[in-house]
Amino acid sequence: MAHYVALIREHADGSYSVSFPDIPGVVTAGETIEEAEEEAAELLAFAAEDPDGAIIFNPPRTIDELNQDPAFVAASKDAIVALIAYSPDDHATE
Repeated sequence: MAHYVALIREHADGSYSVSFPDIPGVVTAGETIEEAEEEAAELLAFAAEDPDGAIIFNPPRTIDELNQDPAFVAASKDAIVALIAYSPDDHATE
């Protein structure tokens, strides 16, 4: 099972948004941090099933690899960094 690093940000209204540095354009949100993490896991599963293949799933980088990326370092400032489990075999389409 792979784990994608997610960046979780709290907004002024108390809600949370989630983005994935290794999967550009894939974002979600939740009213609580727990809901945001659940939505993130569901979004990964949904995005993997996209029949158009419009979403690019780059291989997940480790936190050490990401910390060498200046764009990630800048994006992760003031964000909660979390690991979201993803198993591509669980979501394979026929």
